[in-house]
Amino acid sequence: MAPFRSIYQQDAKKQLGVGVVLLVLTAFYSYVFLLNLAPVYGSTPSHIFHGYGVGIAGVAGWFGKDIVDRVSGRKAVYLIPGLAFSLPVLQYFVSQQSSALGNPAGPIITEVLALYPLVLLSVACAGKLVQLGLNLQRHGDLVAEHIPLLGSYVVYSAGEHLIKAFLSRFIGSTVLLSRAGLQILIAIFYAAAVPSKALVLASPAFLFSITSNIHLPLGYTTTALNNAIADEGYALIARQDSTTGYVSVLDNLEDGFRVMRCDHSLLGGQWIKKRPNYTPPAVKDPIYAVFTMLEAVRLVETHGAPRVDAGSNALVIGLGIGTTPGALISHGIDTTIVEIDPVVHKYAMQYFELSEKHTPVIEDARAFVKRSQNAPSPKQYDYIVHDVFTGGAEPVELFTYEFISGLHALLKDDGVIALNYAGDTSLYPTALSIRTIKSVFPTCRLFREDATPEVGPDFTNMVIFCTKSTAPLIFRDPVPEDFLGSRFRARYLVPKHEVDAAQFENVGLEDGPQGHGRRVLVDKEVGRLHKYQDRGALEHWAIMRTVLPDAVWEGW
Repeated sequence: MAPFRSIYQQDAKKQLGVGVVLLVLTAFYSYVFLLNLAPVYGSTPSHIFHGYGVGIAGVAGWFGKDIVDRVSGRKAVYLIPGLAFSLPVLQYFVSQQSSALGNPAGPIITEVLALYPLVLLSVACAGKLVQLGLNLQRHGDLVAEHIPLLGSYVVYSAGEHLIKAFLSRFIGSTVLLSRAGLQILIAIFYAAAVPSKALVLASPAFLFSITSNIHLPLGYTTTALNNAIADEGYALIARQDSTTGYVSVLDNLEDGFRVMRCDHSLLGGQWIKKRPNYTPPAVKDPIYAVFTMLEAVRLVETHGAPRVDAGSNALVIGLGIGTTPGALISHGIDTTIVEIDPVVHKYAMQYFELSEKHTPVIEDARAFVKRSQNAPSPKQYDYIVHDVFTGGAEPVELFTYEFISGLHALLKDDGVIALNYAGDTSLYPTALSIRTIKSVFPTCRLFREDATPEVGPDFTNMVIFCTKSTAPLIFRDPVPEDFLGSRFRARYLVPKHEVDAAQFENVGLEDGPQGHGRRVLVDKEVGRLHKYQDRGALEHWAIMRTVLPDAVWEGW
């Protein structure tokens, strides 16, 4: 048997190849690690410091590569696969303390303990191997140092783009392509790139990941997860990683409701418990009043007269569990549903009784609206419902002047649009979004889901009803048929807590550090809003921790 040869004893091409592979795998792992934080801390909060931390760790690794090389006696590279196998275990146990750690401290601490050491060590070893493989010393120290640095950055960035593009199509398609499975898969690739006898030390971590990590979507791990959350009164019905996040369906066994979760937010829920002397409605009652309030789009009068459901049509942007489109369908309205996530649509059909009598469009809403408005004879709708909140923050791309104008073009002249906006009413993004909507539609009325709190943050759901007419927007009085046999709808269908839109006119426009904002949001400036969304997402995280127990969020 041939004696073992260190990577540093291989030829230049081998060294360069291993260095490049390490950089690509590190880019893969960085992104996948972030995906595993999102169900516990939310996708937006997990991103807040991720880029900065990875950047600092990478820079430290590159400029400290000679120190790492010297101190470890060129053996540090053989520690990387073992570290990669150990990270899921460390992340698993640290995440169980998310409530105590808080947010955004929790993601930062988890990455400091787990991800950043891997990035630092991988970049240090990869940098040294790339430098040796290129062997540019004959061109001077400046070239020998900076060309590998630039090349390494390009390779790492390419790896990030590659993993995002790949997972946008294939995440969740198999166990190993789930977010928990990907951590194991990438660690295996690390081991293949840098084989070592030291890997035996990582076998306990590997065995834990495949036998006891309840985040891995296997039959026995799902059983273990259900045993863990049964004490909290919950049961997991289904789960799958998908394009918009980790999607699952959970039953509350005590109070009798079912919810659909996406990462650290709820897309909706409905009551499933059978109550004595109560005939179930045609569309089950939602657990949130806002979804019933969206159905009030039918109550807006046209030309001073009630609308007629027969022969009318509706466009719903964003499905959730399907409460609002389900009600529209029950009223006999021809309904088209645009939903970007195929798993959300599948689960709404399987577990929330969404009627098959609709036209599904599984596509990004921006692409659908642009294509529809540019068609030779654009189809127009009597009703449009815009309900796209997910992940702890509104997708700002769907609140731009261009997108809202596209919806304006698809709405009939006497049609009505209802837009659900979830956020902190005191923050600039909320005011900017409302001003943008009002800049497109001449007549709008705003309603909160509940009354304004006397103290504390004001994170709430609002529904904005708008028309293309300048005439006053008036709701007709509901009749029993509007309630679909539901006592819940009888109580919450008619909007009650109206908000004066004037309060948002100057938010973010005043002088001072928070001022000098824009009056309306346009496509090319959506990046300006991301930093403002962090606070709202953190507020939403705290609210969600009061809706479901910590163990349910942490167990995902």
